[in-house]
Amino acid sequence: MQRNQWFQAKAIDHLRSLSFPSQNPPILFTYSYAARDLLTFARERGWKTVLGQIDPGPEEDAIVQQVCARYPHLSLPHQSPPPIYWEQWREECELADRIIVNSPWSAQLLQRAGIPESKLSLIPLVYEPDPEASHYQRVYPTQFSADRPLRVLFLGQVNLRKGMGEILEAIELLEQEPIEWWIVGPIQIRIPDRFQSHPKIRWLGAVPRSQVKQYYQQADVFLLPTHSDGFALTQLEAQAWKLPLITSIHCAPIVQERFNGFKLEVLTSRSICERIKGCLRSGNMLEKYSNNSQTFSYQFSSTCTSLSNALKQIIF
Repeated sequence: MQRNQWFQAKAIDHLRSLSFPSQNPPILFTYSYAARDLLTFARERGWKTVLGQIDPGPEEDAIVQQVCARYPHLSLPHQSPPPIYWEQWREECELADRIIVNSPWSAQLLQRAGIPESKLSLIPLVYEPDPEASHYQRVYPTQFSADRPLRVLFLGQVNLRKGMGEILEAIELLEQEPIEWWIVGPIQIRIPDRFQSHPKIRWLGAVPRSQVKQYYQQADVFLLPTHSDGFALTQLEAQAWKLPLITSIHCAPIVQERFNGFKLEVLTSRSICERIKGCLRSGNMLEKYSNNSQTFSYQFSSTCTSLSNALKQIIF
Protein backbone atom coordinates (compact mmCIF):
# COMPACT_ATOMS: atom_id res chain seq x y z
CA MET A 1 0.00 0.00 0.00
CA GLN A 2 2.91 2.34 0.72
CA ARG A 3 4.39 1.60 -2.69
CA ASN A 4 1.03 2.25 -4.36
CA GLN A 5 0.79 5.60 -2.53
CA TRP A 6 4.31 6.54 -3.59
CA PHE A 7 3.51 5.69 -7.22
CA GLN A 8 0.38 7.83 -7.25
CA ALA A 9 2.22 10.86 -5.85
CA LYS A 10 4.88 10.53 -8.56
CA ALA A 11 2.29 10.08 -11.30
CA ILE A 12 0.27 13.10 -10.16
CA ASP A 13 3.41 15.26 -10.12
CA HIS A 14 4.05 14.22 -13.69
CA LEU A 15 0.46 14.86 -14.80
CA ARG A 16 0.62 18.36 -13.31
CA SER A 17 3.61 19.12 -15.55
CA LEU A 18 1.61 18.33 -18.70
CA SER A 19 -0.82 20.59 -20.55
CA PHE A 20 -4.07 19.44 -22.16
CA PRO A 21 -6.50 21.46 -24.33
CA SER A 22 -9.56 22.42 -22.25
CA GLN A 23 -11.90 21.67 -25.15
CA ASN A 24 -10.63 18.09 -25.39
CA PRO A 25 -9.89 16.81 -21.87
CA PRO A 26 -8.05 13.50 -21.62
CA ILE A 27 -9.26 10.16 -20.37
CA LEU A 28 -7.21 8.82 -17.46
CA PHE A 29 -6.62 5.05 -17.32
CA THR A 30 -5.08 3.56 -14.20
CA TYR A 31 -4.91 0.15 -12.52
CA SER A 32 -6.73 -0.86 -9.35
CA TYR A 33 -5.25 -0.53 -5.85
CA ALA A 34 -2.96 2.30 -6.95
CA ALA A 35 -5.66 4.58 -8.34
CA ARG A 36 -7.70 6.48 -5.71
CA ASP A 37 -5.61 9.67 -5.62
CA LEU A 38 -5.08 9.62 -9.38
CA LEU A 39 -8.81 9.26 -10.05
CA THR A 40 -9.58 12.07 -7.59
CA PHE A 41 -7.03 14.29 -9.37
CA ALA A 42 -8.62 13.53 -12.76
CA ARG A 43 -12.22 14.01 -11.61
CA GLU A 44 -11.39 17.41 -10.09
CA ARG A 45 -10.27 18.50 -13.56
CA GLY A 46 -13.31 17.15 -15.37
CA TRP A 47 -11.50 14.24 -17.02
CA LYS A 48 -13.14 10.93 -17.80
CA THR A 49 -11.74 8.02 -15.80
CA VAL A 50 -11.21 4.31 -16.51
CA LEU A 51 -10.11 1.81 -13.87
CA GLY A 52 -8.34 -1.38 -14.97
CA GLN A 53 -9.35 -4.06 -12.46
CA ILE A 54 -6.42 -6.47 -12.15
CA ASP A 55 -8.25 -9.26 -10.28
CA PRO A 56 -11.75 -10.25 -9.14
CA GLY A 57 -11.49 -8.18 -5.95
CA PRO A 58 -12.55 -8.93 -2.36
CA GLU A 59 -14.79 -11.85 -3.30
CA GLU A 60 -11.75 -13.70 -4.63
CA ASP A 61 -9.97 -13.18 -1.32
CA ALA A 62 -12.99 -14.67 0.46
CA ILE A 63 -12.82 -17.71 -1.85
CA VAL A 64 -9.11 -18.15 -1.09
CA GLN A 65 -9.81 -18.06 2.65
CA GLN A 66 -12.44 -20.80 2.26
CA VAL A 67 -10.09 -22.99 0.22
CA CYS A 68 -7.27 -22.56 2.74
CA ALA A 69 -9.65 -23.62 5.53
CA ARG A 70 -10.52 -26.74 3.51
CA TYR A 71 -6.86 -27.76 3.16
CA PRO A 72 -5.16 -26.65 6.40
CA HIS A 73 -2.45 -29.33 6.03
CA LEU A 74 -1.36 -27.80 2.70
CA SER A 75 -1.92 -24.13 3.44
CA LEU A 76 0.82 -21.64 4.16
CA PRO A 77 -0.27 -18.66 6.32
CA HIS A 78 -2.72 -16.58 4.28
CA GLN A 79 -2.71 -12.86 4.97
CA SER A 80 -5.78 -11.07 3.71
CA PRO A 81 -5.52 -7.34 3.00
CA PRO A 82 -6.59 -5.08 5.88
CA PRO A 83 -10.10 -3.58 5.71
CA ILE A 84 -8.74 -0.18 4.61
CA TYR A 85 -7.35 -1.81 1.46
CA TRP A 86 -10.84 -2.76 0.31
CA GLU A 87 -12.31 0.55 1.54
CA GLN A 88 -9.90 2.46 -0.69
CA TRP A 89 -10.65 0.11 -3.57
CA ARG A 90 -14.37 0.85 -3.24
CA GLU A 91 -13.55 4.55 -3.40
CA GLU A 92 -11.65 3.87 -6.64
CA CYS A 93 -14.70 2.11 -8.07
CA GLU A 94 -16.91 5.08 -7.11
CA LEU A 95 -14.52 7.55 -8.77
CA ALA A 96 -14.17 5.58 -12.01
CA ASP A 97 -16.57 6.26 -14.88
CA ARG A 98 -15.84 2.80 -16.32
CA ILE A 99 -14.20 -0.32 -14.88
CA ILE A 100 -12.49 -2.79 -17.21
CA VAL A 101 -12.63 -6.45 -16.26
CA ASN A 102 -10.93 -9.21 -18.25
CA SER A 103 -13.48 -12.03 -17.93
CA PRO A 104 -17.15 -12.71 -17.14
CA TRP A 105 -15.94 -14.40 -13.94
CA SER A 106 -14.31 -11.14 -12.76
CA ALA A 107 -17.46 -9.24 -13.65
CA GLN A 108 -19.54 -11.72 -11.66
CA LEU A 109 -17.40 -11.37 -8.52
CA LEU A 110 -17.30 -7.58 -8.75
CA GLN A 111 -21.08 -7.47 -8.97
CA ARG A 112 -21.25 -9.81 -5.99
CA ALA A 113 -19.13 -7.22 -4.15
CA GLY A 114 -21.69 -4.52 -4.97
CA ILE A 115 -20.19 -2.91 -8.10
CA PRO A 116 -22.97 -1.99 -10.58
CA GLU A 117 -22.98 -3.98 -13.80
CA SER A 118 -23.56 -0.72 -15.69
CA LYS A 119 -20.02 0.43 -14.79
CA LEU A 120 -18.28 -2.69 -16.09
CA SER A 121 -16.73 -3.20 -19.52
CA LEU A 122 -15.44 -6.64 -20.47
CA ILE A 123 -12.15 -6.46 -22.36
CA PRO A 124 -10.13 -9.70 -22.54
CA LEU A 125 -6.35 -9.76 -22.31
CA VAL A 126 -4.35 -9.52 -25.52
CA TYR A 127 -1.94 -12.33 -26.31
CA GLU A 128 0.53 -12.55 -29.17
CA PRO A 129 1.61 -16.19 -29.75
CA ASP A 130 5.21 -17.21 -30.28
CA PRO A 131 5.65 -17.25 -34.10
CA GLU A 132 7.20 -20.70 -33.76
CA ALA A 133 3.98 -22.06 -32.26
CA SER A 134 1.97 -21.79 -35.49
CA HIS A 135 4.17 -24.44 -37.13
CA TYR A 136 4.25 -26.81 -34.17
CA GLN A 137 2.78 -30.26 -34.80
CA ARG A 138 1.61 -32.29 -31.81
CA VAL A 139 1.63 -36.10 -32.01
CA TYR A 140 -0.34 -38.39 -29.69
CA PRO A 141 -0.04 -42.15 -29.26
CA THR A 142 -3.09 -44.26 -30.04
CA GLN A 143 -2.94 -45.52 -26.45
CA PHE A 144 -1.18 -44.30 -23.30
CA SER A 145 0.90 -46.75 -21.29
CA ALA A 146 3.53 -46.97 -18.57
CA ASP A 147 6.15 -46.52 -21.30
CA ARG A 148 4.30 -43.53 -22.79
CA PRO A 149 2.16 -42.01 -20.02
CA LEU A 150 -0.29 -39.15 -20.40
CA ARG A 151 1.65 -36.00 -19.51
CA VAL A 152 -0.55 -33.58 -17.58
CA LEU A 153 0.87 -30.05 -17.23
CA PHE A 154 0.02 -27.55 -14.51
CA LEU A 155 1.87 -24.25 -15.00
CA GLY A 156 1.45 -21.25 -12.71
CA GLN A 157 1.61 -20.39 -9.04
CA VAL A 158 1.49 -23.69 -7.17
CA ASN A 159 -1.06 -22.70 -4.54
CA LEU A 160 -4.52 -23.57 -3.26
CA ARG A 161 -6.26 -20.81 -5.21
CA LYS A 162 -5.10 -22.47 -8.43
CA GLY A 163 -6.57 -25.81 -7.33
CA MET A 164 -3.52 -27.68 -6.03
CA GLY A 165 -5.54 -29.27 -3.21
CA GLU A 166 -7.87 -30.92 -5.71
CA ILE A 167 -4.96 -31.85 -8.01
CA LEU A 168 -3.16 -33.73 -5.24
CA GLU A 169 -6.37 -35.57 -4.34
CA ALA A 170 -6.83 -36.49 -8.01
CA ILE A 171 -3.26 -37.79 -8.21
CA GLU A 172 -4.02 -40.21 -5.38
CA LEU A 173 -7.26 -41.35 -7.00
CA LEU A 174 -5.51 -41.96 -10.35
CA GLU A 175 -2.39 -43.56 -8.88
CA GLN A 176 -2.75 -46.76 -10.91
CA GLU A 177 -3.22 -44.99 -14.24
CA PRO A 178 -0.39 -44.28 -16.75
CA ILE A 179 -0.11 -40.57 -15.97
CA GLU A 180 2.84 -38.26 -15.36
CA TRP A 181 2.09 -34.98 -13.58
CA TRP A 182 4.28 -31.95 -14.38
CA ILE A 183 3.98 -29.12 -11.84
CA VAL A 184 5.73 -25.96 -13.09
CA GLY A 185 5.81 -22.78 -11.02
CA PRO A 186 6.80 -21.32 -7.64
CA ILE A 187 5.74 -23.58 -4.75
CA GLN A 188 3.32 -21.81 -2.39
CA ILE A 189 1.94 -24.77 -0.43
CA ARG A 190 3.21 -27.33 2.07
CA ILE A 191 3.90 -30.50 0.10
CA PRO A 192 3.35 -33.70 2.14
CA ASP A 193 6.26 -36.15 2.04
CA ARG A 194 4.30 -38.77 0.10
CA PHE A 195 3.82 -36.28 -2.74
CA GLN A 196 7.35 -34.86 -2.65
CA SER A 197 8.74 -38.30 -3.40
CA HIS A 198 5.86 -39.46 -5.60
CA PRO A 199 7.29 -41.29 -8.65
CA LYS A 200 4.67 -39.86 -11.02
CA ILE A 201 5.02 -36.18 -10.05
CA ARG A 202 7.71 -33.89 -11.43
CA TRP A 203 8.03 -30.82 -9.19
CA LEU A 204 9.80 -28.49 -11.61
CA GLY A 205 9.55 -25.24 -9.61
CA ALA A 206 9.84 -21.77 -11.12
CA VAL A 207 11.45 -21.76 -14.56
CA PRO A 208 12.69 -18.88 -16.78
CA ARG A 209 10.23 -17.68 -19.41
CA SER A 210 12.64 -18.89 -22.08
CA GLN A 211 12.10 -22.47 -20.87
CA VAL A 212 8.32 -22.39 -20.46
CA LYS A 213 7.54 -23.28 -24.05
CA GLN A 214 9.30 -26.64 -23.82
CA TYR A 215 6.73 -27.79 -21.24
CA TYR A 216 3.83 -26.63 -23.40
CA GLN A 217 5.40 -28.49 -26.33
CA GLN A 218 6.06 -31.77 -24.52
CA ALA A 219 2.86 -32.05 -22.45
CA ASP A 220 -0.33 -33.77 -23.66
CA VAL A 221 -2.97 -31.74 -21.82
CA PHE A 222 -3.02 -28.54 -19.74
CA LEU A 223 -4.77 -28.60 -16.36
CA LEU A 224 -5.96 -25.46 -14.55
CA PRO A 225 -8.60 -26.18 -11.87
CA THR A 226 -8.45 -22.62 -10.54
CA HIS A 227 -10.85 -21.41 -7.86
CA SER A 228 -10.51 -17.84 -9.15
CA ASP A 229 -8.48 -16.03 -11.81
CA GLY A 230 -9.13 -12.69 -13.44
CA PHE A 231 -8.27 -14.27 -16.79
CA ALA A 232 -5.55 -16.99 -16.58
CA LEU A 233 -3.36 -16.12 -19.55
CA THR A 234 -1.68 -19.54 -19.40
CA GLN A 235 -4.77 -20.87 -21.16
CA LEU A 236 -3.89 -18.84 -24.26
CA GLU A 237 -0.23 -19.81 -24.04
CA ALA A 238 -1.25 -23.47 -23.98
CA GLN A 239 -3.68 -22.99 -26.85
CA ALA A 240 -1.03 -21.28 -28.96
CA TRP A 241 1.05 -24.47 -28.64
CA LYS A 242 -2.05 -26.53 -29.60
CA LEU A 243 -2.36 -28.01 -26.13
CA PRO A 244 -5.89 -29.15 -25.12
CA LEU A 245 -7.26 -27.65 -21.89
CA ILE A 246 -8.97 -28.88 -18.75
CA THR A 247 -9.96 -25.74 -16.84
CA SER A 248 -12.52 -24.62 -14.30
CA ILE A 249 -15.19 -22.05 -15.13
CA HIS A 250 -13.66 -19.60 -12.62
CA CYS A 251 -11.53 -17.72 -15.17
CA ALA A 252 -11.78 -16.53 -18.79
CA PRO A 253 -13.95 -18.93 -20.85
CA ILE A 254 -11.36 -20.22 -23.31
CA VAL A 255 -12.58 -23.83 -23.34
CA GLN A 256 -15.37 -24.82 -25.67
CA GLU A 257 -16.54 -28.17 -24.32
CA ARG A 258 -15.31 -31.15 -26.37
CA PHE A 259 -13.93 -28.85 -29.05
CA ASN A 260 -10.61 -27.71 -27.60
CA GLY A 261 -10.85 -29.34 -24.18
CA PHE A 262 -13.02 -29.85 -21.12
CA LYS A 263 -14.68 -27.51 -18.61
CA LEU A 264 -14.78 -28.28 -14.91
CA GLU A 265 -18.29 -27.01 -14.15
CA VAL A 266 -17.94 -28.35 -10.59
CA LEU A 267 -14.44 -28.16 -9.17
CA THR A 268 -13.65 -31.36 -7.26
CA SER A 269 -10.92 -33.96 -7.39
CA ARG A 270 -13.43 -36.43 -8.84
CA SER A 271 -14.42 -34.08 -11.67
CA ILE A 272 -10.72 -33.70 -12.50
CA CYS A 273 -10.37 -37.50 -12.50
CA GLU A 274 -13.29 -37.89 -14.91
CA ARG A 275 -11.75 -35.47 -17.38
CA ILE A 276 -8.27 -37.00 -17.12
CA LYS A 277 -9.71 -40.48 -17.67
CA GLY A 278 -11.46 -39.16 -20.77
CA CYS A 279 -8.07 -38.05 -22.10
CA LEU A 280 -6.52 -41.43 -21.30
CA ARG A 281 -9.11 -43.25 -23.37
CA SER A 282 -8.39 -41.54 -26.68
CA GLY A 283 -5.26 -40.02 -28.15
CA ASN A 284 -7.29 -39.36 -31.32
CA MET A 285 -9.68 -37.16 -29.35
CA LEU A 286 -6.78 -35.13 -27.93
CA GLU A 287 -5.36 -34.74 -31.42
CA LYS A 288 -8.69 -33.33 -32.61
CA TYR A 289 -8.81 -30.87 -29.69
CA SER A 290 -5.22 -29.91 -30.41
CA ASN A 291 -6.01 -29.11 -34.04
CA ASN A 292 -8.91 -26.88 -32.92
CA SER A 293 -6.81 -24.90 -30.44
CA GLN A 294 -5.30 -22.15 -32.56
CA THR A 295 -8.73 -20.85 -33.52
CA PHE A 296 -8.97 -19.54 -29.96
CA SER A 297 -5.51 -18.05 -29.62
CA TYR A 298 -6.14 -15.81 -32.65
CA GLN A 299 -9.32 -14.35 -31.13
CA PHE A 300 -7.18 -12.64 -28.48
CA SER A 301 -4.48 -11.18 -30.72
CA SER A 302 -4.18 -7.40 -31.13
CA THR A 303 -5.05 -7.76 -34.82
CA CYS A 304 -8.41 -9.41 -34.15
CA THR A 305 -11.28 -7.20 -35.35
CA SER A 306 -13.69 -8.24 -32.57
CA LEU A 307 -11.18 -7.21 -29.90
CA SER A 308 -10.61 -3.84 -31.57
CA ASN A 309 -14.36 -3.23 -31.67
CA ALA A 310 -14.67 -4.09 -27.98
CA LEU A 311 -11.99 -1.52 -27.13
CA LYS A 312 -13.71 1.16 -29.19
CA GLN A 313 -17.05 0.57 -27.47
CA ILE A 314 -15.71 1.21 -23.99
CA ILE A 315 -15.38 4.95 -24.54
CA PHE A 316 -18.40 6.64 -23.10
